[in-house]
Amino acid sequence: MTRHDRRTPVRVNGRRSTGDVLAGIGAVAALAALMAGVPFALLTLFGSPLPDHVPSASDLTQKVGPGSLMAILVALVWLAWLQLAACVVVEVYAGVRGVGVPARVPLAGGTQSLVHRLVVAALLLFTATTTIMPAFTGGGLAQRPPAAAQAQMQPQSAGFHQVPDAPEHPAAADRVAEDLTANPAEKSATTKIYTVRPPDGRHHESLWEIAEKCLGEGRRYKEIYSLNKSHVQPDGTRLTIASLIRPGWILEMPADAKGAKVVPVKDLHDYFRYGHAVPDEPAKPAPAPEPDPAPPQQQPTQPPASQPPASQPPASQPPAAQPPASQPPASPAPEQTQAPEKTQAPEQSQAPEQGAPQESEPAHPPAHGDGRSGETGGGAEAPGQGSPDHEETGAAFDLGWPQGLAAASLVAAGLLAVLGRRRRVQLWNRAFGHMAVRPEGEAAEAERALRIGADDDAAKLLDLGLRHMSKSMAAGGRALPTVYGVHLGRGSLDLWIAPADRNPPAPWQAFDDGQVWRLRGDALPMLEAAGLGDVLAPYPGLVSIGTNANGRILVDLEAAHGLIALRGPDDVRRAALSAVALELATNRWSDHMRITLVGFDAELGEGITEIAPERVRSVPTLRDALPELEGRSEEVRQALAASGVDSVLTGRCRGVFGEAWMPHYLIMADRPDEQEADRLVALARTGTRMAAGYIVPGEVQGATWTWDVDAAGRLQAGVLGFDVDAQLVRDDDYRGVFELFRTAGRLDSVELPGLAGGAEPPAAREASVDIRLLGPIEVEAPGPMDESRRELCTELLVYLAAHPEGVHPTVLSGAIWPRGAGAGVRDAAVARVSDWLGRDARGRPNLYYDERGRIRLGSEVRVDIAMFRWLVWRSAAEPASETAYMAYALDLVRGPLLAGRPRGRYAWLATHDLEYETPARIIDVAHRLVVLRLDEGDARGAVGAARAGLRLAPEDEGLWRDLLRATHATGDVAQVRVVVDELRDRIGRDPFLDRLQPETESLMEELIPDWHRVGSR
Repeated sequence: MTRHDRRTPVRVNGRRSTGDVLAGIGAVAALAALMAGVPFALLTLFGSPLPDHVPSASDLTQKVGPGSLMAILVALVWLAWLQLAACVVVEVYAGVRGVGVPARVPLAGGTQSLVHRLVVAALLLFTATTTIMPAFTGGGLAQRPPAAAQAQMQPQSAGFHQVPDAPEHPAAADRVAEDLTANPAEKSATTKIYTVRPPDGRHHESLWEIAEKCLGEGRRYKEIYSLNKSHVQPDGTRLTIASLIRPGWILEMPADAKGAKVVPVKDLHDYFRYGHAVPDEPAKPAPAPEPDPAPPQQQPTQPPASQPPASQPPASQPPAAQPPASQPPASPAPEQTQAPEKTQAPEQSQAPEQGAPQESEPAHPPAHGDGRSGETGGGAEAPGQGSPDHEETGAAFDLGWPQGLAAASLVAAGLLAVLGRRRRVQLWNRAFGHMAVRPEGEAAEAERALRIGADDDAAKLLDLGLRHMSKSMAAGGRALPTVYGVHLGRGSLDLWIAPADRNPPAPWQAFDDGQVWRLRGDALPMLEAAGLGDVLAPYPGLVSIGTNANGRILVDLEAAHGLIALRGPDDVRRAALSAVALELATNRWSDHMRITLVGFDAELGEGITEIAPERVRSVPTLRDALPELEGRSEEVRQALAASGVDSVLTGRCRGVFGEAWMPHYLIMADRPDEQEADRLVALARTGTRMAAGYIVPGEVQGATWTWDVDAAGRLQAGVLGFDVDAQLVRDDDYRGVFELFRTAGRLDSVELPGLAGGAEPPAAREASVDIRLLGPIEVEAPGPMDESRRELCTELLVYLAAHPEGVHPTVLSGAIWPRGAGAGVRDAAVARVSDWLGRDARGRPNLYYDERGRIRLGSEVRVDIAMFRWLVWRSAAEPASETAYMAYALDLVRGPLLAGRPRGRYAWLATHDLEYETPARIIDVAHRLVVLRLDEGDARGAVGAARAGLRLAPEDEGLWRDLLRATHATGDVAQVRVVVDELRDRIGRDPFLDRLQPETESLMEELIPDWHRVGSR
């Protein structure tokens, strides 16, 4: 395809036409007449509406005459004018500030609609443009019959070339990023910071105390919070609740802070990342660029790094040099990060040699030799050599878990998010001394697969990136483009849009003459801090269809403007439709979605409905679903006419009649009969976006798009040109998911196992290795560790810490390498961990094989969970010292259990009690300590106990109630309000929490009668 074959992009006319100006002047005049003329006329003709005397009871018994009727009519006119004025204020505020959906004025439906049109016309006089660009031009798809639309899209999609990566620091993007993240303290050459001190006994620093010490007023803690809430701290976490700070955190301080350290602004990022400034490194020559991973014939399309990203090959370039339409934009950087995990020959060749001598070891061998060559894992491998977490996979291993769920990364992320919400309810309903029921069997294996595959960061990037784009486009008075394809890679998100537009809103970047908009993954922290909770999801119909060599491909069901038919073998087709249904039912980039499943059996239809009852409805036949679908389509048509917007996308972007654009999608399991198919085609084939999508199986006459999936699971998306490995969720896979959710729905609980007690674990000063799991995972060990292997070795060490009785090597392999690994790979990893842990004071290895061949940790390895359990046991054994032991135990809690786990690791937690037993014990200990200290009259000690529990379980409302009671017992009403604000803020930031528990609301009403109830979203 040459440049002459491409559709010419429609450009927004920057000049106002005479009609635009006249319409704006007329709207301003009408608003002026309504807002000023009406009250002026009423005051002139009828006087003030306020009575000149105090009404009495006799006024109610007087005879009603013409004067009374006229007074009543005048009062009604005044009330109507007040309602009109409220509508004008609401619409002007929404239009000027771009807040999204305008507030609804009660009983003002038609009036507010009229005022909205007048305000929009008036505001256009003061905007940069007066034209809203439609999703397609008059000669585009939206104005053509479906057959013509296919013909138009085919050459455009088939001729996409490979898109070069954007430069690392484009000047425009840098300027926008600086504008978005700038704060007043960074405008000078220096700024002030404060390092949170470690706890002194039971005392922990708080923002209030720091503000009181450095700013002279504790109530100024909010200034410190606002300066630091978006910064990632040295431990990898960030400040999210004003009352929860951790030792070692770096806090930027206001300019008038006393006792704070003054540092250069340029070093502030280093302090946040490392806890200290990093000295400048000497200049080094730029490394040679990595070879391009694209095939040789595609290399001419990749411009040199020094060229601007928009540069393209000449129009005369032969078509053979361009990749097929299914090839996503090239992303060399993300792929380079994956390479070390898959291909390292040295590791493969050394592993068998390292593992072989193990059989001849004595009865009590260490896990690793003395470091001499020739012994098991004797350090022959240099640091950095081989793959950090090499996994041998293939047919030789019987993996035994549902791999289809792990491959569906967005489905897995959505299911885990909903599952977390169910488990939160379980935690609320458990009895003291009990823990929630843990899944077993195929349910546990399903959760294991979900944990392996879930890509929550990708789901967040897709969701927040699209909402931020919609908000930015609305603020600029621009219309959203039609997105008919999405490529979600490991390091970026690409949108294929029509028509092309070279001017995306920051931080998006344009490629391929504006046909591709790209968002880098490193923009996610900025998006999370942007406050996008009130922005409507612009493209709720995006759903994964499969993956190719470079990432995941999604399409927008609404962009078809008609029916989508899926052909192929029954079992594969059903698996593909099941995956689509599960992703739509659980994704986070859709709002108030409605999904109708037709013809699915009771197991699948009812199972998905149980997972997402607020989204999914299952009916046996299409005849049962058509009336609702047709009614919904008519509602959207009426909303388009009433709101005056040109498309559903514009309505979502501007927040006009927000409830009218909520999507409704139909997914059928069986092919409809001829009569129902005709009726459905007539409903679906609208020629424009109608907040709806329809997927049916088999060959259907009149379908807009037809996709084919073969027995091998390869899907071809017809005119879109995508050829991918289809996303499939087969029957056995979703059966395990349904069993998992049934277990999570159980409100009964299991009694916590007894504590064994035994010898006291080593104290911190006596231990040679310290493993901390009650918060971000931390390991302090004397030996060396290659950073590229730290994640794998840390997981192996955590697994051993969770199994103090020892682990057989075969069991260890299955847990740490769920995709399979050879004995040599396992033994080499164990040897590295042994080197890392070193030896104790007596010269014994801190990692060794016991007499039964199990791998165990030595006696000088200190694990904080083991210490916590021992302290709790001692508190029960010595009632006189119960409070002290519990306080020491809670001092070990630094944050959520095992925080900061990397994606795809620790899947073995699905089959272990650690995540069930430990939070339950800590919550119980915190609650018990609150009760004891309140009984002793130590209200501030009770506050500290509740805060300690909330560090690990910040979503537990029982602990929040304990904190409210304890704070109230101090007599400080202002602090009670601070706690209420913290709780409300947490509710507002949690996308999966609808409302507070009734017990919490009742307590808040008792303590603070005038608090405002948090409504459900």
